[in-house]
Amino acid sequence: MQKTLIAATAVAAFPFTATAQVEQGEANADFQPAFENQTRAPELEGPDVSYEMVTDGLDAPWGIAELPSGAFLVTERPGRLRMMEADGSLSDAISGTPEVAAVNQGGLLDVAVDDNFDENREVWLTYAKEIPGGYVTAAGYGILSEDGTELTDWTEIFEQAPASSVPMHFGSRIAFEPGSDNVIITTGEHSAPAERVKAQDLDTHYGKVIRVDREGVAPADNPFVGEMGLDQIWSYGHRNIQSAAYDADDTLWIVEHGPAGGDELNQPEAGLNYGWPVISYGIGYNGNPIGTGEAVQDGMEQPVYYWDPVIAPGGMEFYSGDVFPEYEGDLLIGGLVKAAVVRLSLDDGEVTGEEWLAPGVGRVRDVEVTSDGDVLVLIDAPDPDGAVMRLVRDE
Repeated sequence: MQKTLIAATAVAAFPFTATAQVEQGEANADFQPAFENQTRAPELEGPDVSYEMVTDGLDAPWGIAELPSGAFLVTERPGRLRMMEADGSLSDAISGTPEVAAVNQGGLLDVAVDDNFDENREVWLTYAKEIPGGYVTAAGYGILSEDGTELTDWTEIFEQAPASSVPMHFGSRIAFEPGSDNVIITTGEHSAPAERVKAQDLDTHYGKVIRVDREGVAPADNPFVGEMGLDQIWSYGHRNIQSAAYDADDTLWIVEHGPAGGDELNQPEAGLNYGWPVISYGIGYNGNPIGTGEAVQDGMEQPVYYWDPVIAPGGMEFYSGDVFPEYEGDLLIGGLVKAAVVRLSLDDGEVTGEEWLAPGVGRVRDVEVTSDGDVLVLIDAPDPDGAVMRLVRDE
């Protein structure tokens, strides 16, 4: 949606009307938002919410996905895929998963269950892997056995290029494009200054939204097919995307990690440039400016919303269900640093309010809205403190 922008630079006063906001703490940078409610939107009201344990004893859980049976698949970053029953009981590691590079931020990452699982039993994974020359993000799928103990016929459909010597910022989430056989895979740009600039390079998969079919082939309507760059690229100029979800109108949304400040909610569109590392609403961890030192530049997209200080976003999902009808259509985002679930309300593509749910629950790496309307959150911690929690309404 077209917006009237102001220069996102340090100014003496906030240019919009002040409203009650979530207490977020002091910002790292002194940029001002480019339009109203681009950051620190009005605080939402909602029911008091706490949390309860579903299961613990997990080792750095990273992704969770519900099966039609009501059980769940959970990834552990060291390389295990496990099944969790509705009562919280956990299986041993499911065999047949790909070998992963569990180095630094790498390992087994997201899991998604195919929409036609009852017919094809496909389970999709993203993961870090080591190849000659370094590390990459990869994605593929296998067939889950009827007894849930094994993945067979593993098929890799995407491998990031080129390899990086830096095992950081792998992304990665996977999402199925509604109404098609296409798959969305998000990546990171491997963090290091010499690597991050490749987020602007259309000849790499660094810092990109990737769109491919189930065989890994770029659809003909991808923006760079037959023109320039890599055919699989949908959008570029991203930092480290660990959130991806479609809303009820089949629109793709992502949230990506910023540096010190500058986490971004974006609505990635075909062929557009989202600015990293040329512009950012954050600064470097050393306090130095990012790129041009600006947050707005012609030819680069503005985030729909940003956070400073960061929430450090994990996975996210749009809410639909009867357990929390107040959240219907709202976005629920895992907050690693904020140790909460961040709720955003949206209207016509704009953020209208924000609330932090269950503060103190732990480092929320993923959010799963179940078919029953429950909200489960993965707590990213080493064994035995990695856990699945359920949000509960306080009576």
